[in-house]
Amino acid sequence: MNKDIFLVDTHCHLDMSQFDADRAEVLERAGAAGVRHIITVGSGVESSMAAAAIARSNDLVHAAVGVHPHDAKDFNDGAFKALLALARDKKTVAVGETGLDYHYMHSPREAQIEAFKRHIELALEVGLPLIVHSREAARDTVRVLGQYCGAGGPLRGVLHCFSGDMEMAGELVAMGFYISFAGPVTFKSKRSSELAGIAASVPDDRILVETDAPYLAPEPFRGKRNEPAHVRHTAEKLAQIRGIRAEDVARITSLNAFRLFGIGEVSGEGVIAYPIRDSLYLNVTNRCSNNCSFCVRMKGDFVKGHMLRLRREPSARELQEAIGDPAKYSEVVFCGYGEPLMRLDVVKEVAGWVKQRGGRVRINTNGQGSLVNGRDILPELAGLVDSLSISMDAQDEETYGRLCKPLHKDAFRALLDFISGSVRYVPDVQVTVVDTEGVDVEACRALAGSLGVKNLRVRKLDVVG
Repeated sequence: MNKDIFLVDTHCHLDMSQFDADRAEVLERAGAAGVRHIITVGSGVESSMAAAAIARSNDLVHAAVGVHPHDAKDFNDGAFKALLALARDKKTVAVGETGLDYHYMHSPREAQIEAFKRHIELALEVGLPLIVHSREAARDTVRVLGQYCGAGGPLRGVLHCFSGDMEMAGELVAMGFYISFAGPVTFKSKRSSELAGIAASVPDDRILVETDAPYLAPEPFRGKRNEPAHVRHTAEKLAQIRGIRAEDVARITSLNAFRLFGIGEVSGEGVIAYPIRDSLYLNVTNRCSNNCSFCVRMKGDFVKGHMLRLRREPSARELQEAIGDPAKYSEVVFCGYGEPLMRLDVVKEVAGWVKQRGGRVRINTNGQGSLVNGRDILPELAGLVDSLSISMDAQDEETYGRLCKPLHKDAFRALLDFISGSVRYVPDVQVTVVDTEGVDVEACRALAGSLGVKNLRVRKLDVVG
């Protein structure tokens, strides 16, 4: 992982005695490893007081305050008032950890549920997110949270060190909760393989990473004391699972931590060149000739942690400066938050510049380039473009109109003409469809084949980049 990329350890317990001998050194190692923010989480009133004190003494650290479900039987009005006071401290960014633990049952089930509800009420009162512990209590955890939050409701939070199943993860994401992964996802076991499948499926904008230090050290430190610096190893495993770079995971999870906990700074400036894996993407425009119901730009401003909402469209020279050396990437992709061929002249100029310097060019397009430019533009792309990825997204005009909401008449016919013509001018052409309701993937595959394109890729709904 690039040493300049930073991470957020969203859950550890720096107040615990395992750190008494070298707490300052632990924080130094975390900083050296690229950890820029740490949330130390209380597990009782005294623990929460200690967490708040550590946070106040170190700019790197923030606190969460709560009583662990193990001790729910002792949770009372006095504990609630103490946590309420701590929750109003400026360095406190969350309430928790709270939740349900039916593995050890150190507290009766009814006491755990009652304490859990009171923590939720506390979080709502002070306007902070909730850090939830759930072990062997999936159904009750989801049920209790569901009583307080619907889609877009005021309750926000994270299931820390997630140990549930795919169904639970899906329900929580639908509620607006984040899912955090710790060391167990790096272990070599059947359960870790199951966790890896869940980690691969959580949307980019709902995933976090943590250590839960001093517990659950990731490979290669398993069995030893964990510490925040080790969060890099879990991030690297998540990158492997999700098929992206560790730097991508760091950027994505840090942005999510900033949003949830109100720490750090979320960029308000749209980028014009952004790396994902070993490709460089160019964000040349936010304009598009479609208003697709499934498009990520309708739902937010970020892709893989990159802010893509432009205040103005970049010039060709600005794009060239942002690219630097195009040969160091596997490809330079015209994509971004709009239809790049709406700026055909800029695309041609920059693509030619990239090719002259040994780079490879791909264009992601909705296939309406000729329609919006009023002429057949495919001959102009010959020799400039190595690969075209064309969004077909429907098997017929009616479905296309309903899902993609084109601004121009005869858009679907123009798209099909563009696909059939592209194979004469571009060496590598694929069509893509989004796996969403109403799309017949096999019918799309057959249609693409009839147009001369055998390569069809199915994109998962809400998975971008």
